[in-house]
Amino acid sequence: MKISENRVGVLLLAGGQGTRLGVQYPKGMYNVGLPSGKTLYQIQAERILKIQELSDRKHGSKCTVPWYIMTSEFTLAPTEKFFKENNYFGLESSNIVMFEQRMVPALDSDQKIIMQDKGKLAMAPDGNGGLYQALVDNEVLEDMKKRGVEYLHVYCVDNILVKMADPVFIGFCVSKGADCGAKVVEKAYPAEPVGVVCRVRGVAQVVEYNEIREITAERRGPGGELMFSAGNICNHFFTRAFLQEVAEKYKDQLKQHIALKKVPCVDMCGNHVTPTRPNGIKLEKFVFDVFPFSRSFVVFEVLREDEFSPLKNADGAATDSPTTARNALLAQHSRWATAAGATLLDEHGNLLPPTASVSAGDNQAARCEISPLVSYFGEGLEKLLRGRTLPSPFILDEKMAKELQAQ
Repeated sequence: MKISENRVGVLLLAGGQGTRLGVQYPKGMYNVGLPSGKTLYQIQAERILKIQELSDRKHGSKCTVPWYIMTSEFTLAPTEKFFKENNYFGLESSNIVMFEQRMVPALDSDQKIIMQDKGKLAMAPDGNGGLYQALVDNEVLEDMKKRGVEYLHVYCVDNILVKMADPVFIGFCVSKGADCGAKVVEKAYPAEPVGVVCRVRGVAQVVEYNEIREITAERRGPGGELMFSAGNICNHFFTRAFLQEVAEKYKDQLKQHIALKKVPCVDMCGNHVTPTRPNGIKLEKFVFDVFPFSRSFVVFEVLREDEFSPLKNADGAATDSPTTARNALLAQHSRWATAAGATLLDEHGNLLPPTASVSAGDNQAARCEISPLVSYFGEGLEKLLRGRTLPSPFILDEKMAKELQAQ
């Protein structure tokens, strides 16, 4: 009932640029090459629209899930422009609240400030843990209170499979009386570069992958499973009351993490330098560093293939690239279509067996894309797809859904 009562909001962490993707614009504006050409922002917006529609239909009342988007000095203006040009992807503009996190100077190995240009410091966002200061600076908590929002789903922009305002996750956290929660996936291998959600001396926290000793990461239980397997995917639940408490009492206690980055700069002669390897230190705070302050912390494990495929690297990388993100989504939608009773064809018109699956790193055998406006998480497809043979590529959007219903 929480979503239908306008008590749930989503909060997007989107302060970073797509530098590692080889672009200078916000990651949310990136098109991974889906048949529809949709960007991450559009996919996420449409998932909000769908969860609102599902709630309205179930409870017979109109609800709103406000979307809070934390940007930075680098991403605010282009994000605002992009949303305006796309008519806010069908959402009410008044229910989208964009705000900026703070910027901090980048340092060199001698802890001296790096100059981006003559008379200009090289600055960087203060990490996704800058959220808590940004909530205060921009009076976002007051806006949440005014709207009656009590529960927040907080996530990172680069996960193409994120379930916006996931009612199962939120319902689980609320039912457990949690003030803070984290979705996790089982780590794929010991050295996978994701943090581990665990307890250290009885206190819930995330230990980053580069802070875990190799021998510890490789420890296994009696069944051969990794002992520290709960991979953090930056997908969290917070109560507004907890965020308020963090803002008032704990935000200044968050530790700084060191990130080595390539920072464009000028040399001693004033010449511009574009480094080919990390030359700078950026001090960042992490959103999960508030977990130890929680009085009631819960963990919710989900399947990686259903909910986690991040976009971090340019194509050519083995993992977390546009290709792996695209194929993860298409593979998920192919599973939904098959479960609904459809038969899939590959791009050459050959029948694919129902069990056919391709890893996210390979070419996807069936290019089947289902709009979030048609289905949030695979629901409602049987009446549209049962007994049908789908070509590749196949896009099931609202127009196609209406045509299929009319047949």
